[in-house]
Amino acid sequence: MNPDNRTPVIDVENLSFRFDGGPRVLEDVNLEISAGDFASVIGPNGGGKTTLVKLIVGLLVPTAGRVRVFGLPPAKARPRVGYMPQHAMMDPRFPVRATDVVLMGRLGTGRRFGNYTRDDQQAAAAALAEVGLEDHGSRPFSDLSGGQRQRVLLARALVIKPELLLLDEPAAGLDQKVEQDFFELLQELNRQLTIVLVTHDLGFVSGFVRTVICVHRHVDIHPTSALDGRAISEIYGGDVRMVRHDHR
Repeated sequence: MNPDNRTPVIDVENLSFRFDGGPRVLEDVNLEISAGDFASVIGPNGGGKTTLVKLIVGLLVPTAGRVRVFGLPPAKARPRVGYMPQHAMMDPRFPVRATDVVLMGRLGTGRRFGNYTRDDQQAAAAALAEVGLEDHGSRPFSDLSGGQRQRVLLARALVIKPELLLLDEPAAGLDQKVEQDFFELLQELNRQLTIVLVTHDLGFVSGFVRTVICVHRHVDIHPTSALDGRAISEIYGGDVRMVRHDHR
């Protein structure tokens, strides 16, 4: 995808959100993400990162303001959005194949688990190939390594051939080398997709993303090059130790 195409993919205007009876989690948020961007959402625990992503996906409804994805309400744009949540609701011991997990991404309203067409099967095979697991479709999900499971879950988000990919802590629990490979894969996918991901690993992703969305109830947007130690300290409310993964 051409990053010079500035068509808004995500447009958030004057958004506020609170859970019933609670304080505001997000307040007066204005945000625009253009086609082809690779953006990282950062901020302290409880700052509203996951809530913001769920509002963009349409799993939550704003208390005030509005969200538009491809110019549409999130629910109507959902067929064009791939979503990889923070915690996959799946017991890794559940006896399913990698292909079965990917096919879950094709489930729509009124469809039952296992009721898949030939097109669904072909799309699942293509998604597994896209994440480098074309020979793993018949393997039990429980037999895969942590990095392979994350790639299968990524394939589940890709199986609908989305134009926007949203990921919430996709590399959590992965070791350094597997994380590096995973982000290199995302960088390759970014050639065709707009990508927004939530992460805590500020130092690691800085070499991959172009835009940093800082969330701490309010939202500020920076190009990666403008995010210095002072800005990070203001976001997190104190000093943050940065880790250089390339250092020997």
